[in-house]
Amino acid sequence: MEKWSEKAWKEVEPIYRAILDHPFVSELAEGTLSHERFLFYIRQDSLYIANYCRVLAHIASRLTDTDQTEDFLRFAADGVAVERALHQSFLTGDEAPATPTPTCALYCRYEKSCGLEPVEVEAAAILPCFWVYQRVGCDIMARSNPGNPYSAWIATYADPAFEASTRRAIEICDTLAENASGSVRHRMTEAFVDCTRMEWMFWDSAYNLEKWKI
Repeated sequence: MEKWSEKAWKEVEPIYRAILDHPFVSELAEGTLSHERFLFYIRQDSLYIANYCRVLAHIASRLTDTDQTEDFLRFAADGVAVERALHQSFLTGDEAPATPTPTCALYCRYEKSCGLEPVEVEAAAILPCFWVYQRVGCDIMARSNPGNPYSAWIATYADPAFEASTRRAIEICDTLAENASGSVRHRMTEAFVDCTRMEWMFWDSAYNLEKWKI
């Protein structure tokens, strides 16, 4: 029988292909992405990851399986470590505090709002950040040049440890889906698709140096 994750990924395949074709990702792979755009992205990603870690911890508090709870707490701790590493690698510490872009604010609030729904939906909402980034990281690693100035970022998401965490997150979502009602599984897929769209929007907002229009 086809797993929930397999069906869900089929729904987002066109979005994922659009992500790979986006100029931000293409230029990141080539090493030609402007430093301004990359720093804009890193600063917004730092805001997103801080929120993401809180969502992961919230999911952990709602899960009833001890192993799943431990895994999500580890995911949250790993996210904090990634945020710290991003700061140390790419930011000087002298930058003015970043303001969330409309896209960053939307994505963060959407994931937080899923915390008011069944935990299965909240877990599905965080999955694209694992799955899309892991696949993008591996794709970029395969076609990136050794001298790429963004190799440290690429290595973070092409790392075998991150791949293992991604597989575990998918596995947990599949287990949750198995025991969920049809309506909850449908909502899981909706949240997964919505958040995959927002992954594309996040890269697009960084490429265009998105600002609030008013």
